[in-house]
Amino acid sequence: MKVLKAGTRLKSAVCDAEVMVIRATPADVTITCGGVEMIGMPDPKVAAAIDPAHAGGCLVGKRYVDAKDQFEFLCTKGGKGSLALDGATLTVKQAKALPSSD
Repeated sequence: MKVLKAGTRLKSAVCDAEVMVIRATPADVTITCGGVEMIGMPDPKVAAAIDPAHAGGCLVGKRYVDAKDQFEFLCTKGGKGSLALDGATLTVKQAKALPSSD
């Protein structure tokens, strides 16, 4: 568990996925990809396999948020593992509808 700060870059220990923290509240949380905790960018990859229950994938350029909308992550490199925060799967942030120009 670690406290995440905006601008922090993390990579998956089990696939090619990389994310950047966009928004975070000060709390001890665990972000995982493929069921394994994500690691810092300079850290070497560890030998681990993707948990099949967490193999939904993450898409480059998409923003992922938690259910309470307290944490937001930008996927900078896609991968086979799905993102989760403290065991709860993160969802793709939906774009806000623009007002009509009538």
